[in-house]
Amino acid sequence: MIDSRKLKKRDIYLKKLIAFQDTEPVKVITGIRRCGKSSLLKLMAEHLKENGILPEQIIEMNFESFDFKNMSSDDVYNYVKERIIPDKRMYLFFDELQRISSWEEAVNAFRVDFNCDIYVTGSNAYLLSSEYSTYLSGRCVEIKMLPLSFREFVYFYDFEIKETPSALGGTRRYAIDKNGERYDLRELFDGYMRFGGMPGIADVGLDLEKAMLFLDGIYSTVVIRDILEREKRKGQKQITDAVLLRKIILFLADNIGNSVSITSIGNTLVNEGLLENGSREGKPSVHTVQSYINTLLESYFFYEIKRFDIKGKEYLRTLGKYYIVDIGIRNYLLGMRNRDTGHAIENVVYFELLRRGYDVAIGKIDNAEVDFIATNTENKIYIQVTESMQSEDVRKRELAPLQKIKDNYEKIILSLDTGSDTSFEGIKSINLIDWLLT
Repeated sequence: MIDSRKLKKRDIYLKKLIAFQDTEPVKVITGIRRCGKSSLLKLMAEHLKENGILPEQIIEMNFESFDFKNMSSDDVYNYVKERIIPDKRMYLFFDELQRISSWEEAVNAFRVDFNCDIYVTGSNAYLLSSEYSTYLSGRCVEIKMLPLSFREFVYFYDFEIKETPSALGGTRRYAIDKNGERYDLRELFDGYMRFGGMPGIADVGLDLEKAMLFLDGIYSTVVIRDILEREKRKGQKQITDAVLLRKIILFLADNIGNSVSITSIGNTLVNEGLLENGSREGKPSVHTVQSYINTLLESYFFYEIKRFDIKGKEYLRTLGKYYIVDIGIRNYLLGMRNRDTGHAIENVVYFELLRRGYDVAIGKIDNAEVDFIATNTENKIYIQVTESMQSEDVRKRELAPLQKIKDNYEKIILSLDTGSDTSFEGIKSINLIDWLLT
């Protein structure tokens, strides 16, 4: 069992849960395995106890535990019913509930039969698929959890950000550890880009061998439990070929930030000799590749981003991109070597925008591309991401698409080396690490 006294806060998510406390909707926390969902439930339970809720009013069930193995939805209902305290509001916490067949019937019955507040986690988007919407339509709120942001990474590893006056005016940031040792922020960022943001790595420390073993466990669990062992579902192709699945995973991991189509993935796997076109099984069909990718999206392993025509104001059906949920998992899959830093930091920016509550698309304007259009109810930002702005050729390349956009929304370029200029005709050049820490 997780010791809640040692848990690090994940305030961005805990505040969302607290905001929905004692409201009718079922609170559903989704995200890849081991990103911190179980810990978040523990943090919420602690919050309740600290605010006057008695421990016996809280019922916690983790369906990864042997204690609840092989339960039916009826068993779950009866387990909870036996522990209900009459005339008290109950708080029900169900971890990895998708492992229980017909779980939605039990949850709906709890809503109807008892005075309760319900919290659920799941590691597969199928948890909220259309099949279940008839039970929970309008009665659930989804809180999408991700691995650690860079700011959270700094906090989880017990670093503290300090500021000191800069020789050229203004201030300069640095980090200190719990022993008072001083570190450049770029060192910490390089650690983040190497180890990624899966919270459990903080328990083993920044030890590469231990971290890779930890990430191997996450990878195996996602692939085996959430994909290869998933039950047959109506209208869904069963995933049975572990070799093909791994090849598709490696292809997507190696091509984060590149525009790809399902057809091109199948063709590339054949052309590079990763699949044998003349084999007994033959070349995988577009439908097969798509179904395998869908399972990777369902398990929150990869995220798909669509293209948006800025002038035509419409989403395009072709050539989206995929980003991997954690850069550490990518390093585990492909090995630790310096590669396409530009796409890797692009991957980090994409997920940071999701954390900040933006809807994100790729921008197309004429024949040019804007890395991200980030939109929320109040704002829109156009963003370019590049490793360095020192080269004049790079500056021209990154500025050109933004200069074509004639509206008045904010336009920024994020880089690890901004050069001396902070603005180009109203387009801001911002240090990526500073942006991640704001």
